Formats: sequence, C-alpha cells, structure tokens
Amino acid sequence: MNKKVIMMGIIVVAIIAGIAASVSSPPSETVNLDMGRAHGTIITAMGSPILGNPDAPITIVEFGDYQCHQCYNWFHNTKPAIEQQYIESGKVNLVFVDLAFLGKDSPIAAQASYCAEDQKMYWEYHDLLYTLQESKIDSGWANSERLKAFAFSLGLDVELFESCLDSGKYSKRVSFNTQQAKDHGVRGTPGFFIVNSDGQQQISGAQPFSVFKQILDPLI
Repeated sequence: MNKKVIMMGIIVVAIIAGIAASVSSPPSETVNLDMGRAHGTIITAMGSPILGNPDAPITIVEFGDYQCHQCYNWFHNTKPAIEQQYIESGKVNLVFVDLAFLGKDSPIAAQASYCAEDQKMYWEYHDLLYTLQESKIDSGWANSERLKAFAFSLGLDVELFESCLDSGKYSKRVSFNTQQAKDHGVRGTPGFFIVNSDGQQQISGAQPFSVFKQILDPLI
C-alpha cells in the first residue's frame, strides 16, 4: 500500500534511575525498565524492549534515527533475514537505542515510540515509523500531529498517547540514549554493536546480511 495512503487511513544504575524518575510525567505514569540492563559497555536500560529471547547469548545493539534513510534501508533489506535466521531461533536478540540527531523531528519521533511502549506497542510503532518514513528529513512526516495519527492507526488509546507525547515525558530518556551513542563513538546511523560474553564488535552503516552473518556465525 502507498505510504501516503497508509498515513492518512551500582552508580550507573543510580544515574539511570534518576533519569527514569524524571521522565515520568504526570506522577501517575510509570516507567517499567530493567534499570540494570546493559550489553557490554553500553547501557541499554533506556532503549527499546528486547526483541527476541532475553536470554540469547548474543545481542545486536542498533543505534538509529527514525529519519535516517540508511536505517530505513537496513530495516527493509537486512533486518528481516536477521530476524528469520537468528532472532526467531533464540540465538540472538536485538535492542534499539536512539541516536536522534538528524533533524528537529527526530527526538519527538523517538519519544513517541516510548509513548507507544506505555501501551505495549513499542515494536509495532517502531516498525510503522520505518515503514512510513519519507526520504526528506523534517518534511513533516514525523511531526507531532502525524505521530499521533500513527498511534490512532495502530489502535492505541490516543488520549493517553497525546498526553505522553505533549508532556515530553520521554525527552530525557531519548537524550540519554543519544549520549550513549556518542560515548561509544557512533557518529552516524545506523550503527551497531554485536555483543556477547567475550566482548563487542562494532559495525558501521547499513551493511548487508552477509556482513552480520560473517560475525554472528562464529559466535554461535
């Protein structure tokens, strides 16, 4: 279906805990996070829910921006094969961490994904953003009104979603994630780390499935 048609129709733990407390607004809203969650040296507690088996021995940490066209390409051209061959089998899991830096709508799009997570629809909303992404950054496709329309299209409670988004509830969460990317030398999107008990390997850019397979297979 045409995109436009669809659019319409320890100390570290303490620091994270402080951020999590500050992103909850109003007080009746809660942030359900594993505050000690990290993969390798990367604090992923503020990132996405884990996609796949939480106990998988290998994690792919993806740093991305919803307005990044190369992220769009990786989402459509590489991620499906990784899901099919590694994630669905329980060998690998994936965590998405925001590097929301490409435009003024990038941080709010990232915040919107966590508002969807409040209603247990993070991955559905995440996938929709990468399905409906337009090639021009800040063209309006990911502005506040469109993000609310996307929530409606997924059957979310729009009133709750709007309250979350308008309050900036998750702005500090997104900022924290973006700083994690910078602290780990990620300067562009998408960026990846393959993490297991022996360490972590960095991959830059929207690499094809063959590149990931070459790294993953010897670790399994």
